[in-house]
Amino acid sequence: MDKYANYDDLKLHEIKGEDYVILSRAGTSLIAVIALHGGGIEPGTVDIADILAGAEHSFYAFKGIKKKGNAVLHISSTRFDEPEGITIAEKAEIVVSIHGCRGKYDKVFVGGRNQNLKEKICYMLEKAGFNSEISEKEGLHGQHPENICNRCQSGGGVQLEISRGLREKMFDNLGRRRLRKRNKLFFRFVETLREALR
Repeated sequence: MDKYANYDDLKLHEIKGEDYVILSRAGTSLIAVIALHGGGIEPGTVDIADILAGAEHSFYAFKGIKKKGNAVLHISSTRFDEPEGITIAEKAEIVVSIHGCRGKYDKVFVGGRNQNLKEKICYMLEKAGFNSEISEKEGLHGQHPENICNRCQSGGGVQLEISRGLREKMFDNLGRRRLRKRNKLFFRFVETLREALR
């Protein structure tokens, strides 16, 4: 259960620039790549979203930067309403939302309301040697219309839930580091997703 019901609630208790930061940039495509549980909340997700977006796609991240206890900054995807993030999502034709889930196994759960893109991403990931599945699990399927991945103009985006085990294999250290060293697996994963978005 989240500590804060929404962003207004969170900003009464947490200090921007001290407890969390917001990162964003505009792209040239109609796609936005979003990591709303970045930094210490779901480690590695901002790194993935940032490189996946590149200069082409719009990028947004809400990043926990507390020394410890970043989990309190988690606002679920259906209740996340930080204005800059919502603006970026609503301007995009399609949103791809990057998350981290628990589990020591290597797996990507693909959710959201964009059936075609979900299937394409799953196919491309499997072809590149990544274990992925279209998720029907509550909390991982990303079907709610208020989920940030679906608040785009088409009404259907994609949510990627990347297991802790897989994220740990993409970096030299998933722990607290300003600049984690990304390895070949990280770049292969991101390039596979970039290819799926082309």
